[in-house]
Order: sequence, then structure tokens, then C-alpha cells
Amino acid sequence: MARIGVEETLTDVKDALMEKGYEVVNLGSEEDTAYCDCCVISGQDENVMGMQETSIAGPVIDASGYNAEEVCQMVEQKLR
Repeated sequence: MARIGVEETLTDVKDALMEKGYEVVNLGSEEDTAYCDCCVISGQDENVMGMQETSIAGPVIDASGYNAEEVCQMVEQKLR
């Protein structure tokens, strides 16, 4: 199953993804994105200074405004 990096504040998303069988890792630093197939962020501190760098080759999903089930669906769509 795919490895999904999830920001630490998104506990409901982490729980929902684990229930679906995904391997979930906490995103606390840039090194945590290593070997992740997809990452889910809260969007709270995204692009704070107008600069944007990505350290993951896979998709990044901004979970702001979505419930856990909607985020799971977005992850599944991105991984197809």
C-alpha cells in the first residue's frame, strides 16, 4: 500500500487513511517526505513568504476546507 505523509495536526485524516490500509507518517520536517507517495498538508503555513519549494516528487494535497473522507478520496484519485 502507498505511504502517505500527513501533517501532525490532521489526526482525523491520519486515522481515516490508516483505516483504509495506507502507511501514514507524520510530516514534521522536510526529511519526513522521503519515500512518501503523496503528502497531505493543512495549508495553514503554506507559502508564508511568497516562496514555494517542494521536496517531494509526488502530489501534495491541501486539506483545508475538506473533511477526512474527502481528503481520502483526493489521495486515492492522485495515486491512480
